[in-house]
This record gives sequence, structure tokens and C-alpha cells, in this order.
Amino acid sequence: MKTPYAVAVAVAAGFGLGAIAVHGLHAQAKPPIYYIAEIEVTNLDAYTREYAPKAQAIIRAAGGRFLAAGQNVTSIEGDRPKPRVAITVWDSMEKIQAWRNSAEFKENRKLGDQYAKFRAFTVEGMPQ
Repeated sequence: MKTPYAVAVAVAAGFGLGAIAVHGLHAQAKPPIYYIAEIEVTNLDAYTREYAPKAQAIIRAAGGRFLAAGQNVTSIEGDRPKPRVAITVWDSMEKIQAWRNSAEFKENRKLGDQYAKFRAFTVEGMPQ
């Protein structure tokens, strides 16, 4: 076999193996987990001054990323959500559980419970 043909075959084979490897890595990627919190604030001033900044910092430190948060919530259908909603995205349910089981979360939540009532749930995202 002549050298140019051997090089062309080696390049084609390497490209094919690389494409298969990349496809396999994408197939193994876990879909994100979305954490939705509905919050009924009873003391807005204390909530926004004392609780929310610490809660947001703890979420970011644990690996959560904010997608939306605020009081501008519009009900489209069914029961009305609570007046404040926060949506964060996480890499895994294990990270959410580690965040919620952390001493920082538990200590700050004691403060939050003085100023608000919380309802939270998760939903698994779609594979990309």
C-alpha cells in the first residue's frame, strides 16, 4: 500500500473512532434536575434582607444555578402558585440532596421559616 493511501485510511479511521467516542460521551450525559420552590413570604423586608441573600449564596456554593426568581408570577391554569417562585438547575439529584442536608442550609432555613412558608419539588430535564 502506498504511503498517501495509508495516511488517508488512518485519518478516516481516526475520524470515525473519534465520532463514535464523542457520540458515546453525549449519550452518557445526565439530564439536569430542575428545583422549583414556591414561597409565601410573610415578612418581605426581613426575608429579602436577612434570608434570601444567604440562601442564594448557599445554593451557588453547592452547585445550583438560578434560572428565574421573583414575585412576578402569572397563573395560567389550575391552582395559583405561591406569590414568589425560584427555579434553579442542578447537575444531579445527589447535589440537591447534599445542599439540603448541609448544615448551612439547615441553619439558614430556620431563619427563612420565620419569614416565609416554602413548597419545593424537582423535575428531571430532557436529555439534550
